[in-house]
Amino acid sequence: MNNKTPAVVAILAINVILFLLTQAVPALNLPDSLALFFWQNPMFGIWQYLSNMFMHADFTHILFNMMGVLMFGTALEKLWGSKKFLILYFAAGLGAGLIQNFVNWYQFQGIEAQLLNAGNSRAAIETMLTTGAYNPNTVNVSKDLLQQFWMLFSIPMVGASGALYGVLVAYALIYPNNKLTLLFLPFPIAAKFFIPGILLLDLFSGVTGFSLFGRNIAHFAHLGGALIGFLLMMYWRHLQPRN
Repeated sequence: MNNKTPAVVAILAINVILFLLTQAVPALNLPDSLALFFWQNPMFGIWQYLSNMFMHADFTHILFNMMGVLMFGTALEKLWGSKKFLILYFAAGLGAGLIQNFVNWYQFQGIEAQLLNAGNSRAAIETMLTTGAYNPNTVNVSKDLLQQFWMLFSIPMVGASGALYGVLVAYALIYPNNKLTLLFLPFPIAAKFFIPGILLLDLFSGVTGFSLFGRNIAHFAHLGGALIGFLLMMYWRHLQPRN
């Protein structure tokens, strides 16, 4: 590994170590303390906005995220140095968690209002959230809506994807004509088309709920990380002296 990218090496190492610990010693219950829970969940902790960036759900999840960090993060750290790269990485990751939790809160409030309007008490709603049990004869809303409500409250967010999306946006702005390849496409695509394309796909999936890559993907975290990456790049460009 190139010794000019110590930040990328450290990020890879921490992620891999925590993943192996999670798999090898499940009794540690690392996701219960390090994954990012919805802020109304009693398991939520403010440190989780940072710690969730180093947790992953399965091997495929960590493999693709770390491949992205290695490929694109290495290029940026070599160009900028470790300090500037880490500012971008963590700002995008923290922003991704905040934006995803805000979207979750907005959706959660909407479903809660529907439950209250359907005649359910706050006590009954709290019981549903904490136990996962409900009486279909009294809830008066669809089972799919209840499942979404419970998942918003109970399923935590993990992964470096939000931070990675900030890195991807920065890479596309600096190297717009570099060719990138998707696994399911037989030809390379310039970064200036590739990155906006996957962002549009995330936006579509986040709005419609239809995803090509499976369920339980935090699409708005991806978009949030990309937005923070874009804003930070615009800010840094503004600071550059003009001739």
